[in-house]
Amino acid sequence: MPDADFQPNWVSPPGDTINDLLRERGIGLAEFADRMGQTLERASELLQGRATITLGVARRLESILGGSVEFWMSRDFQYREDVARLRVPEKGWLRELPVGDMIKFGWIKPVPPPAEEVGSCLRFFNVQSISAWRDAYADVLTMTAFRTSPSFDSRPASVAAWLREGEIEAAAIDCERWDRSGFEADLPTIRPLTRVKKPDRFIPRLKEICAARGVAVVVVRGPNGCRASGAARFLSPTKALIQLSFRYLSDDQFWFTFFHEAGHLLLHGNRKLFVDGLGGAAEKEEAEANELAERVLVPNEFRATLLQLRSNDARGVIRFAHRIGVSPGVVVGQLQHHGRVSREKLNILKRRFQWSE
Repeated sequence: MPDADFQPNWVSPPGDTINDLLRERGIGLAEFADRMGQTLERASELLQGRATITLGVARRLESILGGSVEFWMSRDFQYREDVARLRVPEKGWLRELPVGDMIKFGWIKPVPPPAEEVGSCLRFFNVQSISAWRDAYADVLTMTAFRTSPSFDSRPASVAAWLREGEIEAAAIDCERWDRSGFEADLPTIRPLTRVKKPDRFIPRLKEICAARGVAVVVVRGPNGCRASGAARFLSPTKALIQLSFRYLSDDQFWFTFFHEAGHLLLHGNRKLFVDGLGGAAEKEEAEANELAERVLVPNEFRATLLQLRSNDARGVIRFAHRIGVSPGVVVGQLQHHGRVSREKLNILKRRFQWSE
């Protein structure tokens, strides 16, 4: 016997029932609109729950699809009541999410009514309810390994949205099986890509090399409230993901982040969750990933020469970068990282990028 107090945390518009009956009877939208005496647009709004079922509409539904007038009126009333009941927690959840950027970046489609906006976000995350979303992403929000600026706090829901879009884009990338030794051996092959100026040239090549070793590389713009610059994890035992946000829009940051995340995959096995800044083992893992990135970008045999470069010798930096096969911006980034050059010096040698709107 159903629980009279049962209140689901989801809503189902009358259009769901109408759609089911139309499919059973083989009635298309155009025929339905014609028999209802409505335009296609109005009939579509009815199916989507945007139009209220009036007494007249209920009578036409009874005539075309069956069910009593009382049934259709009650079905619409219950839907509106459920929407009103859920609106407060839904609005709170939507305020957590970067919905504006999710629409702007094309992750979800613009859907003006609040009830539909919530449904669109739930479908994006592939969950059935807000509580299911919190359960599914609780560990991800607190434990996923990502580098983030210590100067700013990320909003957990924005990070979750960014990570989810990375999963979606990675699913579309065909990869060979994870090959740890092959991926490690390919890092020197990837390194010269730092000298390629345009992202539309070096990113496809980067993806191609990594996919051949079981690593999907995705570049996902960070929404408002997401300060992560990169993330690395295993989607399965045979497929890894490196996700980059291009947050700082400079070549030194982009490439250091890529090799840092590669370090996590190589050094820390298939552990799916690790976060920097939590202390203990996490700090150790971040330091290890940093060290690998530094070693790949400027091999150990060139480290002493790097540290002798000066902030007033731009030509020397360019010559050194050419000698070791990386971009001058990467060299500047390493000099700044090691405190040999202040953060405001030699930035003219860094390559800057911008997002295409």
